[in-house]
Amino acid sequence: MASRAKVTVIGAGNVGATTAQRIAEAGLADVVLVDIVEGLPQGKGLDLAEAAPVVGHDAQVIGTNDYADTAGSDVVVVTSGLARQPGMSRDDLLMKNAGIVRSVVEAAARVSPEAILIVVTNPLDAMCHVAHRASGFPRERVLGMAGVLDSARFRTFIAQELGVSVEDVHAFVLGGHGDTMVPLSRYSTVAGVPITELLPAARVRALEERTANGGAEVVALLKTGSAFYAPAASTFEMVDAILRDRKRVLPCAVLLQGEFGVHDLFVGVPIVLGRGGLERVFEIELTSDERTAFEKSAAAVEELVQKLPA
Repeated sequence: MASRAKVTVIGAGNVGATTAQRIAEAGLADVVLVDIVEGLPQGKGLDLAEAAPVVGHDAQVIGTNDYADTAGSDVVVVTSGLARQPGMSRDDLLMKNAGIVRSVVEAAARVSPEAILIVVTNPLDAMCHVAHRASGFPRERVLGMAGVLDSARFRTFIAQELGVSVEDVHAFVLGGHGDTMVPLSRYSTVAGVPITELLPAARVRALEERTANGGAEVVALLKTGSAFYAPAASTFEMVDAILRDRKRVLPCAVLLQGEFGVHDLFVGVPIVLGRGGLERVFEIELTSDERTAFEKSAAAVEELVQKLPA
């Protein structure tokens, strides 16, 4: 029988630990939880391992401070970094998290040179650039998790608004992960019917705005810390698509090389996600308004990338 896949999750905070829990409990892969804080990943790893007999899976979960234990990983998920605090912009996080992401990716890539990287740390699109440079990996193997989460939030709000099952709601969100993201309502559907046919324009606009501010809404309610259940679930969906080679069409941040008229910039677009990571970009037609919004979003990402240390 083939050995189980191996996934490393860097950062044993709420997002990392919850992602590790989902991967292990699905029996999808053995998980190594790595963190700079001594005892934290070991404690959470042991706690998760002790849940296995109850949940009924045989995936191994270990915690470590040593990247040697992560060697040979199929997927490396990067969640380490500072979480956004109330009143803190994503830009405030930029410099601090760039340094953290660079060092952890260099360490992980050294021992897992064939891995696929999934970046979760904010500001997401800029951190993908840091990870891409630090790893030296091809663009197919460096992906940002944001669009899946943003789409999930949009789907949640649409389903609540219309009183329908979230399973029948599909939503499309493009662009950077932040205030300039572009929820594409024309391509967002309930059982195949665009929501623009089902809701007045003002309600659609309100749902788009709530989606763009989805992370900040949770931060404001929690007072300390930020969202982690939905981000972890969204990260799991990407890991699952890769390890099971499911060819899912999901919105992810990838390095565009001419698609959508954007060059050398990580921006969220729909892609086919499988065992090779990014298998192709789904280029869809945009109206002039949507294109303007997308270009504005890409420009906001570029502005952050320009601030990154070379």
